[in-house]
Amino acid sequence: MEHLIQHFRKDEQPFIEQVVSLQREVEDRYAPKLTDFLDPRQRFIVTSIIGQYDTLKTVSAGLFDKAERQRMLIYPTYYEPVEEDFQLTVFTIQYPAKFVQLQHPDVLGALLSLGLNRGKFGDIRVNEYQIQFVVANEVSEYVRLHLTGIGKVKVHVESIKEKEPLLENEEEWLEEFHTVSSMRLDVVIATVLKMSRQKAQALITGKKVRVNWTERDTVAFELQEGDIVSVRGSGRVKISMTEGRTKKDKIRLQVGRLAQKS
Repeated sequence: MEHLIQHFRKDEQPFIEQVVSLQREVEDRYAPKLTDFLDPRQRFIVTSIIGQYDTLKTVSAGLFDKAERQRMLIYPTYYEPVEEDFQLTVFTIQYPAKFVQLQHPDVLGALLSLGLNRGKFGDIRVNEYQIQFVVANEVSEYVRLHLTGIGKVKVHVESIKEKEPLLENEEEWLEEFHTVSSMRLDVVIATVLKMSRQKAQALITGKKVRVNWTERDTVAFELQEGDIVSVRGSGRVKISMTEGRTKKDKIRLQVGRLAQKS
């Protein structure tokens, strides 16, 4: 385990400790445990840790197709997970869409302003006419009662009917392959976004770069598999896989790149 933990970042240690204590609980009680909503990097960590144990498995769900944020179930191998185990509720927001256009950040801000922890809700999907979002069952009633306005707009939240279709993710990730001299944040940004190292460094020190939703202003920050890098004005990059080294000791990198909407 110690050997495994060395591969993770110092500021990921508290999360790793949570995962280890969940793992112990599942082993001791021989019963499944559910996490909060996790981003792709966090799920990668859970899978890496739980993957060390033959007696345990993981499965994740976020209701939406290709959900970015999902809850994970850690369970003993004898157990057969069912959909209800994930304790998910999906809501739709009724609001005067003819007159006002609500965006993803508006909804996210409104949910956080209810005092909710980010781990209690999953993806938020928005199109011209509709907003849908997923929350953990344990806070669903609270959200339904208290989310009555977003900004200055009055809204009404209701559960989605059984047959109502869920919004598709209109984001399109394009797969790309690159070779980089190192996994430093400035090197990867410069290579993938085809810009100079200086420009990449200016974006990082100018606080325009987030890794897994956390601002990172250190140019030498080391990226790892599962990371999602957001560069303001240039979209997002997902580090899918690092595939060994070339003869010249460069790293082969597989990334997903979010196509910019035209």
